Amino acid sequence: MGIFKKLASETAIYGLSSIVGRFLNYLLVPFYTYHFSAAEYGVVSEFYAYAGFFSVLLVGGFETGYFRFKHKDANNDATYSTALIFIVLLNIAFYTLVALLTPELAHTLHYAEHPEYIQWFAMLLAFDALSAMPFARLRTEHKAFRFASIKLVEISLTIALSLFFIAYCPVLLEQNPNSPLLYFYQPSIGLGYVFIANLTASGVKFLLLLPQFSAVMQGFSMPILIRLSRYSLPMAVVGFAGVINEMLDRTLLKYLLPYSVEINMQQLGIYSACYKLSILMTLFIQAFRYAAEPFFFNYAHAADAKKVYATVLTYFVIFCMFIFLVISLFLNVFHYFIGEEYRSGLVVVPILLLANVFLGIYINLSIWYKLTDKTLLGASIAVLGALLTISLNSWWIPLFGYVGSAWATLACYASMTLISYWLGQKYYPVAYEIKRVSAIIVLGIALVLAKKFVLLDSPYADWQLSFALLTIFLLTMLLLEKRRWSKP
Repeated sequence: MGIFKKLASETAIYGLSSIVGRFLNYLLVPFYTYHFSAAEYGVVSEFYAYAGFFSVLLVGGFETGYFRFKHKDANNDATYSTALIFIVLLNIAFYTLVALLTPELAHTLHYAEHPEYIQWFAMLLAFDALSAMPFARLRTEHKAFRFASIKLVEISLTIALSLFFIAYCPVLLEQNPNSPLLYFYQPSIGLGYVFIANLTASGVKFLLLLPQFSAVMQGFSMPILIRLSRYSLPMAVVGFAGVINEMLDRTLLKYLLPYSVEINMQQLGIYSACYKLSILMTLFIQAFRYAAEPFFFNYAHAADAKKVYATVLTYFVIFCMFIFLVISLFLNVFHYFIGEEYRSGLVVVPILLLANVFLGIYINLSIWYKLTDKTLLGASIAVLGALLTISLNSWWIPLFGYVGSAWATLACYASMTLISYWLGQKYYPVAYEIKRVSAIIVLGIALVLAKKFVLLDSPYADWQLSFALLTIFLLTMLLLEKRRWSKP
């Protein structure tokens, strides 16, 4: 139990920065959706979809490579400094290239009137990529509180600047146009302040992480870079394919929906806003991943490692299905977090939540190729998932719109989970509790479907039914786990 408590405690600390911070950041979703039209919010969603791709390319999977090899070097600072120097050089080259090609990129993406969006976002991407290795070092050193505090500073600053520029300054301009607080405010920038707020916060985060850059004094080693690259670049392929699975739908909607560009951007904005309602699931998976990845590597040599991995997966699925039920059963409450214009897309929320459950299971299962150094096989699974995402979105978006994108996401993650489990049992067999995990998922889906078939005549009755269904799930889980720990 001590092992699980340690993993849970670190997950909780990382979750503090993610859940508390991102929840505050999540409040920007209703803020944006009440201040900007669906088409305008579609612009923000499109850029952040691109960000997912570049966040993988500009780090190259070197975080996972560092976790893998840091204990194998007599001086593991050399592994860290080599990875960090490489990422610094890569991002300098990236930003220089974008700066040179900004006019062409702005024209291609239909933002010729706002080329500054391209440059601001490129700088934001570079700051985030440069912060990746310092954050990885904090995780390996178990400095979860410092990790969390820096994340919270970044998110808090993003929120404060967004509120200042988008909500406060326009009112101040009307009431007191000579206020010195308006020195940095230009009304014509409008939507651009979303990017400015994020860029400023990311720059401050980079400054707070500067002490972790002192390790570059350990120098650069080409043999270490080659070894890191052989392991990490397939992981980058995994990450890139993962971003395709997660983000590509939001880029394809703009081009594959059979409407005008303006309506397509409106549909993109609706889908993206509803996607945000799965934020609690995303935050839990992210917090778990921060804690679990170094934990899985560090515990790999223990005699009971595989048994621990199996138990971790079961508990993980229980928590995920609990979140799935809370949001799906009480969707009539969560929908107030987005503007009324966006609520026509709520049908996709349970589908996307379930897709994220399978994504989390896949993350748990992926330990087999990381521990056996078969990262090329892991990359193959991710590539297959990406091809499935591209194919299904290309097929279903013209037919079913953004609902097709949601189903494509679920089909992709479920397929990747099954393939990863099959290969994992061949190369690194773990006795996962498949029957128990499957029963938990089926029970959660059944409870949500049960509510769909009950006709209710009042909001109060709806709440009663939702609480009753959630209680059934919790009591069932309590009974199952009580039997587990009562066994001799």
